[in-house]
Amino acid sequence: MKFNDMPYARPDKKTVIETISAFTARLKDAPDFETADLVFAEADRFYRHVDSQMNLVFIRHSIDTRDAFYNDEEKFWNEAAPEFEEYRQQWTEALLESPFRAQFTEKYGEIVFLNAEISNKSFSPANISLMQEENDLTQEYEKLLASAQIPFMDGVYTLSQLAPYKEAEDDAVRLAAWKAEGKWYKENQEALDSIYDRLVKLRDTMAKNMGFSDYTDLGYLRMMRNCYTKEDVAKFREAVVKYLVPVADRICRAQADRLGVEYPLSFSDRALMFRSGNPMPVGNADEIVKNAKAFYDMLSPETSEFFDVMLKGELMHLLSTEGKQAGGYCESIYEHEVPFIFANFNGTRDDVETMTHEAGHAFAGWYNRKRVPLETVWPSLEACEVHSMSMEFFGWLAADCFFGKDAQKFKYAHLAGAVTFIPYGTMVDHFQHVVYEHPELTPVERHAEWKRLLGIYMPWLRLDGEIEFYAEGMGWQRQHHIYSSPFYYIDYCLAQTVALEYWAMIMQDKDTAWKHYMAYTRLGGSEVFTKLLSHAGMQSPFDEACMRGVCESAAKWLDSFDANLLK
Repeated sequence: MKFNDMPYARPDKKTVIETISAFTARLKDAPDFETADLVFAEADRFYRHVDSQMNLVFIRHSIDTRDAFYNDEEKFWNEAAPEFEEYRQQWTEALLESPFRAQFTEKYGEIVFLNAEISNKSFSPANISLMQEENDLTQEYEKLLASAQIPFMDGVYTLSQLAPYKEAEDDAVRLAAWKAEGKWYKENQEALDSIYDRLVKLRDTMAKNMGFSDYTDLGYLRMMRNCYTKEDVAKFREAVVKYLVPVADRICRAQADRLGVEYPLSFSDRALMFRSGNPMPVGNADEIVKNAKAFYDMLSPETSEFFDVMLKGELMHLLSTEGKQAGGYCESIYEHEVPFIFANFNGTRDDVETMTHEAGHAFAGWYNRKRVPLETVWPSLEACEVHSMSMEFFGWLAADCFFGKDAQKFKYAHLAGAVTFIPYGTMVDHFQHVVYEHPELTPVERHAEWKRLLGIYMPWLRLDGEIEFYAEGMGWQRQHHIYSSPFYYIDYCLAQTVALEYWAMIMQDKDTAWKHYMAYTRLGGSEVFTKLLSHAGMQSPFDEACMRGVCESAAKWLDSFDANLLK
């Protein structure tokens, strides 16, 4: 079935609640495991239906946030989902207390109960109204960004459509684009500050309603951290500063030399990797999809079948259009056993990276689509990001198709970008820890904290007032995850570290690298992150030796790159 033909009907809240409650009662009353397991499977099918209806609304609303029908449906789900969660928690409690827990564990794995216990600790009925308000506020933020109409040169652009000009070879054009973007954010600063301030205080109240001293511990539970702690993350941040920031700084110093500009770099100069221009993909969006088809046909029989499904089902919306939510994502439509890829192509190399990134997610979801229960289709989010960020590096195998004459420039820019991204992403995480440990901070104090952290994690950037929005420490307001998914962003950094391990393998033997990738992917969400890595023969990013090793490998490759291409 094609995406546009997938039916949607708003469920009746009372019916959903009564159905979940009936499953819970039947599970409690089950006389034996066979009966309990039948109820378990029936409930799983029902959750797939409900979640699919919610995800269809999310996707269709994000494609056009101006659509009145799906705007109203999004509001419905913002209210309904937290209410449903109360009854799903009652189901979870019944499962945890089941006399057949041992049999369930034997059939579905320990992860089901580990995650159920975490889920149970992360929810309280006292927070339902706050969760509804949280949903509304994050929707308000996304709609604000989607509404941007930025005058620039001879046209008016959305934030996504402005992106190519922010990488222009012409220094004046590039700087003007950064200033135009910054001006829009500054004009909306009061709304951006207000939305986030309300979110922080609301989440702090949630945590205190449940007996936590601040939101941090509750945030980790809501992110389903099931195999590491905030202390482990703090050590990872220390390793990033110790090993990775110096390598990233060398990359940026070399970039300044190539461009013939001062170091530290301005924000606009940082966006231009080569004086001759950043690597550009060959052709338009249709050509990128065509080349992706050839790549996935070549990569493996499984990826070939997967991409055929995506094309036949019209399961991608890639172009940046007016009213469309910014960013990119992959979402599952469980009932139809397919994923959906959402992106905002803008003619830059990001189009290819987004294509392979989201296809990495989508392939993993499609490959594990039949797993039961629903919660084991996907692992926790840092583990999911390994699928996507590693798939970006497998895309090097088709770099000539995607980038033509710019293939080598792309490889350098992509690897350099991966290395310099981790300090940024780690800074996002550090910032959020400070914010939620100190919810009393004012907007001005939050901006000052971001500026302080920039000096630690990204010392190659110059805060000289050239672009007021960035110079005053407000750049974090562009990062969707900070508003909508607290503590998510470190997941990208952990995953990027693992992806650099895969990159090193690909450089040695692509077939061996793919075997390790599939050993990781085929387990779906059946294990915690660190065990998935162990099964696949990969090091944990929490191991300092892992960080040291990937830094050495990446630095060696970048330092030995043909200097004639770096112009």
